[in-house]
Amino acid sequence: MTAALLALVPILGLAQHGGMGGGGGGGGMTSGGSMSGPAGGSGMSNGMSNEMGTRMAPSTGMSALRDARRMHAEALQQGHRDLLDFDPRGDLIVRNELVGIGATTQGLAVAQAAGFVIARQSELEGLDANVVVLMAPHGLSARKALKQLRELDPDAVYDFNHVYFKGGTDAAAAGVTASEPASPSVGDGQKTLARRVGLIDGGVEPGHAALRSLTLHTHGCNGTVVPSSHGTAIASRLVVGFSDAMSTMISVDLYVADVYCDAPTGGSTDAVVQALAWLMQQDVPVINVSLVGPPNVLLQRAIQMALARGHLIVAAVGNDGPSAPPLYPAAYPGVVAVTAVDRADKVLIEAGRGQFIAFAAPGADIDAASLPSGYSPVRGTSFAAPIVASRLALRLERPDRAAAERAVSELVTAAVDLGRPGRDSVYGNGCVGCATRDVAVEAARAR
Repeated sequence: MTAALLALVPILGLAQHGGMGGGGGGGGMTSGGSMSGPAGGSGMSNGMSNEMGTRMAPSTGMSALRDARRMHAEALQQGHRDLLDFDPRGDLIVRNELVGIGATTQGLAVAQAAGFVIARQSELEGLDANVVVLMAPHGLSARKALKQLRELDPDAVYDFNHVYFKGGTDAAAAGVTASEPASPSVGDGQKTLARRVGLIDGGVEPGHAALRSLTLHTHGCNGTVVPSSHGTAIASRLVVGFSDAMSTMISVDLYVADVYCDAPTGGSTDAVVQALAWLMQQDVPVINVSLVGPPNVLLQRAIQMALARGHLIVAAVGNDGPSAPPLYPAAYPGVVAVTAVDRADKVLIEAGRGQFIAFAAPGADIDAASLPSGYSPVRGTSFAAPIVASRLALRLERPDRAAAERAVSELVTAAVDLGRPGRDSVYGNGCVGCATRDVAVEAARAR
């Protein structure tokens, strides 16, 4: 293993920031909360995103961005008081629900005797684990219910059912007119190399021209495809990331796990964990997660299991600004955290910072697929992560811990160093995709 890789990893040589950081602490219930509270997760399927379309200037004050997101999260909760609430830190959660992993029959029996009710329970084959969602006893606050449940069943892992938010939106959703479709193709003609990549996000539009080179596999929403602008845009950025390999004639299978389904409680912790388990069951080696939210012990445990089995998790660092607390899952140890740069290879002013950042990639002055068709300008770390995910997928054929470490090491070597020499808290190990920014899209437009 190279020195560069060793500098990068606690688990797979990547993140240096971590900690279990469960949501059970904190003081009284608030509607504002900390930076990683409602402000950290404002990109729900039916509202304002955590990343801004190109109509909002990148120089907008960070406090204004966070306040706007917090206000949106509060408005969403007020519109769905029966479904949503805030935990003591101000992070959005599914009301009255606690989620656990590793609960035993005996432990659940004790919890039920204390008044907890099992809302749903499932065996996740990919994780080889039992995930259960419990309803708290009537009249018991979420904070007290979590504390009591952890005391009743100390061998299991419990936390709030936090809601994670889409990291961005396309500019068409913000009112920017979409351009004519451009359709970079990957692997037209003879296909000699097959690769798999996963996406935990909203649904994608299967008929979009940008995705015609992909073979799609979907999960979630009871088998119904619910296209979202964010999921479709992220999928199209994966295509751009693969475009450098056109000469090798690759075939790409994209596994899409929709955790939103256009529902108010979309993006819940149990949905994200179930998506991760499905992708593991499908032996998808590289998984892109352009979602952000607070630390959650259940999600961290699931990610640890995935990393231990040789999967790579690539996540956007989020857009709460350089002084904001880290967002998750990007900040968990072992996750490949990705920030974003503009056309001048300068980090976005709204991008997060931290020693856990592994790479930068283009995330501004770019286009992505929009709904119902065509392309629109996008901006944010969400759209940088799939560039890194695609490059890692080219290097990792199947889940394998040693091969995953080699893939990351190779990408460290290939990255273009930016900022201070060597790895830093702004650009990580450097930029992936800066030298070949949107070659396929620009070529398609020229034709």
